[in-house]
Formats: sequence, structure tokens, C-alpha cells
Amino acid sequence: MFTRVIVIVLDSVGIGATPDAHLYGDSGTNTLVHIAEARGGLLLPVLESLGLGCIEAIPGVKRVNSPKACYAKMAELSKGKDTTSGHWEIAGYPVFSPFPMYPQGFPAEMIDSFVRFTGKKILGNKPASGTEIIQELGAEHMVTGYPIVYTSGDSVFQIAAHEEIIPPEELYDICRIARKKVCIGPHAVGRVIARPFVGQPGRFTRTAGRHDFSLEPGQTVLDSLKEHHYTVVGVGKIGDIFAHRGLTDSYPTVSNSDGMNRLHAVLAETSRGLVMVNLVDFDSLYGHRNDAAGYAEALEEFDRHLALLLPAIRSTDLLIITADHGCDPTMPGTDHTREYVPLLAFSPARETGLDLGIRTSFADIGATIAEIFHLPGLEYGQSFLPAFKEN
Repeated sequence: MFTRVIVIVLDSVGIGATPDAHLYGDSGTNTLVHIAEARGGLLLPVLESLGLGCIEAIPGVKRVNSPKACYAKMAELSKGKDTTSGHWEIAGYPVFSPFPMYPQGFPAEMIDSFVRFTGKKILGNKPASGTEIIQELGAEHMVTGYPIVYTSGDSVFQIAAHEEIIPPEELYDICRIARKKVCIGPHAVGRVIARPFVGQPGRFTRTAGRHDFSLEPGQTVLDSLKEHHYTVVGVGKIGDIFAHRGLTDSYPTVSNSDGMNRLHAVLAETSRGLVMVNLVDFDSLYGHRNDAAGYAEALEEFDRHLALLLPAIRSTDLLIITADHGCDPTMPGTDHTREYVPLLAFSPARETGLDLGIRTSFADIGATIAEIFHLPGLEYGQSFLPAFKEN
């Protein structure tokens, strides 16, 4: 029925608090609805036509009578609200032991190991906004040469350095050391992240040279596809999130627009298999910075890109649009939020979509992909492919 699946992950575009959100301090969150309320309504005509407004009442987004896509919202089975567990679960591998987080900064044994193995003292060691901490400590970093180490509400060990003080390739080597020798055992964070920046005191800016060094997941549908000789292309952060496992090609990007443009190019060259895209700007530029207005503009920009993408979707394609967690910019703090995520599954082969209900795991996407390509069944997830065979 389908020969190609395209999965677009709108990083952090949640659609309402899950029943267990209170356990994460996230009661009452709803990334999409709160952004729409702050905007006075969102203009998303393409997502509206697919059925986004059928999932939840979103100001400005109508509930259409005949949505073009099958629609649902999905709860996360994994014990977390981070990028890594969200993506791994989408690919069929939930995470039941939450990755360690450090709301008070990293313990002495981690910092001591970092200094010992890298030969570099550090600045920072606290939870912080990445843009704010380089303004706070960037000048001292330029004088001392000490990298800036910090974390967030995610399971991350982030290392920031000015490109003229610690060149990016050296920063990446430092991150590799941290990944292999510091962030291990009980301190095995989901990601070690390189955060290069440039500029002068008071005017520092981060570059597009970010690089994530992730843990390796267990067996995912990406691995199964590659093992069965299908093309598996990652666009954006996908390669980093999956530790470059299960991919035949990987294309980093510098923005949401770059990611969508790259997707067009990949589709022109890929006839069968999986293309998985992460659009990170929603999260990194707007969610974590409490910028509801910027987030709204980014959503509307994506909708315009989607209008250009849909004509390239073939009757033998399945386009899936979803997210990996929430990051409600209207709530106190700058952390991710435990939310349902939207699911829109579109193919020109089906004229009208169906309500797929409330899914109990993001892994339903991985299970659907496995069924499409006749792969061995995954342990988690329930395929929604049968819905496309209904009239």
C-alpha cells in the first residue's frame, strides 16, 4: 500500500497535559492552545485542513467536517519529557528508566572526572538558559579559556565555548570525552551537547555548530529498516538523537526552513523507505525562551512550507506529523512539559481521515512503520495502518 513514510517531528509542539503531568510539575500545560490564545488565534490553513482542529479546540484553527488526514493525540509511555526518549519511543523503543537530571547542577564526581579527563577547569555548573549563561560567563570564559558547563530541565550535559577560544572541532572532542568517560553509569545523561558561540561580551550569539552526542537506543524501527536494506534518511537532529544508528543518510540543518527545504530535496531522491525530520526551532528558539509570539510565527511558517510539501506526497506515501514532548512558553520556567502530542497521518490514497482516538504510546508510529514494510513486530506500539484500509 505504502512504499515511503515521511515522519516530521515538530520539536516540542505538545497539545495538552497528560493525566500524569502533575507528577512532572506540568498540570494545565498546553503548548499549542496557549500559544494560540496568546496570539489571538493561529492561522494554520493546511494543518486545519488535515484535521489539527479535530484533535483539540485551538483558537483560530477550525474543526473541519472532512479532515484530509487521520488524526489523534498520543500519550508518552516513557518516563520522561525529553527529546531523546520522545524520539526513541516514536521509533518503537520507550524509555522506562528516566535519564538522570541535575536541577542543582552536576555532582562533584562528574566535574572532577571532566577536569581530569579533559585537562580543563570549568565555569558554570548549574541549570541555565543557553543564551543567558553565555552572556553571564562568556567574558570570563574568554579570559580563562575554561569551557562553560551547564544543564537544563532535560537530561543534558551542555558545554559552551567561544569558537576563537576553543575551536568547534576541539569542543566536539571534549564532548566525546564527556560522553565516553564522564556521563556514564548512573550519570548517563541522554545527550552531551556542544554549544559553540561567537561575538564579544554583551553580544554573544550561538552558532549553527551545535552537535549532540546521544546514548545509543535499543533496537528501533530504524535499525530494522536498515537491516532489511531500506533507505533511512535523517534530517535535522535525527542523526544525533539516534547516535547515527539505523540511518543510511543524515543531513544536519540550521533552521526549520532549512529542514523543510532539505526534505524536498531528499524526497526527490528517495523512492522507498523512511525519511524522518526533526524541526528543532520550535523548542530551542521559542519554547525554552518563553517566546509565544515567535513560536506562533514559526508554526505559521511551517504551515506555509507544508502547503508546498503536500503536492509532492504520492499516493504510495504516508506523511506523519507529530511531536516529541511539549514546551509551553506561557508557563513558568523554561523546561519541557509533559503533554500529549498531535498525530496527523496523511496520504492522497485516502480522501477523508478518521479519528484514531487517544493513543497510549508514541510507539504506535514505529509499529505502523514496521507493518507497512513487513518488518518483525516491535515489542511496543499498536499499528494504526488498518485505519487506512477502512472506507
